[in-house]
Amino acid sequence: MRRDCRESAFQYIFASFFTKQEIENFTSSLKEGDVTFAKEIMENYEENKDTLKETIAKHLIGYEYERVYKADLAVMYEALTEIKYLQTPPQVAINEALELAKKYSTEKSAKFINGVLATIVKGE
Repeated sequence: MRRDCRESAFQYIFASFFTKQEIENFTSSLKEGDVTFAKEIMENYEENKDTLKETIAKHLIGYEYERVYKADLAVMYEALTEIKYLQTPPQVAINEALELAKKYSTEKSAKFINGVLATIVKGE
C-alpha cells in the first residue's frame, strides 16, 4: 500500500536529520511490491534535498527554517519529493502528507503544512 511506503519514507527522512541512515532499514517491513516506490521517494529525496530545502525555506513566510518542527519538515520533504520527482498529483501528495502530520506531529501541523505545500504548488 502506498501509504505504508510514504510512512516509511517519512520515517527515513526524519531519522536522516539526526544521523546517516540506510534505506534498507526502512523498507524491510514493506511488502515486496511496495519497496520500489518507497526507495524511489528516499533516493530522490537524497539526490535533491538541497533543492527541496531551498524551496521549503523560500515559502516559509513568517517562519525560520531552523525553527520548524523536524517532523513537519520531514512530511513536507516527503510530499515535495513525490510532487517534483515522481509526478504524484499535488492533491494526492498533500492529502497523504496531512495524514502523516496528523499521526506524527502537533494539532496545528496539518494546517501549517497544507499552507506551505499549497503555496509551493501554486508558485511553480
